[in-house]
Amino acid sequence: MINILYYKQTFVKQYAKVDVKKSTMYYIYMISAVFAGSFDPPTYGHLNIIERSREIFDEVHVVISKNSEKKGLFSAQERLEMMELITEKYDNVHVHVWEGLVVDYAKQLGAKVLVRGIRNVTDFSYEFDLSIMNRSLDSSIETVFLPTEPKYFVLKSSAIKELASFGGDLSKMVPEVVAERLYQKFKKK
Repeated sequence: MINILYYKQTFVKQYAKVDVKKSTMYYIYMISAVFAGSFDPPTYGHLNIIERSREIFDEVHVVISKNSEKKGLFSAQERLEMMELITEKYDNVHVHVWEGLVVDYAKQLGAKVLVRGIRNVTDFSYEFDLSIMNRSLDSSIETVFLPTEPKYFVLKSSAIKELASFGGDLSKMVPEVVAERLYQKFKKK
């Protein structure tokens, strides 16, 4: 006898578990999602999307995009360390660095969902176009848009970095560990 605990055909990775005592096989379907970005630096807006995603999906893989063509303030390793620190309390959130197409990462992982946070219409327009391109690369991977909570609408990494360069208060924009590292970066310059 097969019992299906839950099933969402397009978004799932299948695991089988056998209950030897009852001679019953259970199929457990896990939904894994990928939330990719540069996260330079990680903000409360990013953390909000991660927290909400982890409540929807069984696993959330935060992918720090490494682009050798772009020069960020923080290296990929520094962004990884910060993101690991601010997500360490979540057992279903995993952080990785990836250089390449996020669709390829999702395929390799077996994830069927890409999560994208949007703050405004401009973000939506860009992310919508990106989702169409990703869908053309792999039609089995869906994109889910999560609008940012209103208190995070104005959080742009460029504005946060500029504020940090002047020693401004970042406490409502980034976690403390990120603020400390931002201040350290600008003291060195």
